Amino acid sequence: MERKTHNYTGRLGVLFQTVVQTVVLIGVWWGCERLVQALDLPLPGGVVGMLLLIVLLGLHVLPVRWFARGAGGLLNNMLLFFVPAVMTLRDHPELLGVTGLKLLAVIFMGILSVMAGTALIVELHYRARCHHVR
Repeated sequence: MERKTHNYTGRLGVLFQTVVQTVVLIGVWWGCERLVQALDLPLPGGVVGMLLLIVLLGLHVLPVRWFARGAGGLLNNMLLFFVPAVMTLRDHPELLGVTGLKLLAVIFMGILSVMAGTALIVELHYRARCHHVR
């Protein structure tokens, strides 16, 4: 019986890489959260961290491959981040009535505005790049 150890080492390498990248992303979030608290900024640390990563990735200071597996792992397991919100419904049944509908409308409009804003920025950037290429 022949064992294929190279397959396991490859999988362990991918797992290790994913864990390290996830820890780095969490570290960036944590560091930005501390920075926001120290500077008393009116922004969440996650937003500051996201903006920092976008700038560093956009300027090619950091390669995307340094974060691809970790970010993919977090996105694949995003549902786990919403479990505490669902458990809140058990403690607050009033959210299943008119109050909940109002809250749902605000969340829905917020999501739509973020999606529309993102689409607008992407479209403007795309048009600017196309115009620049000509």
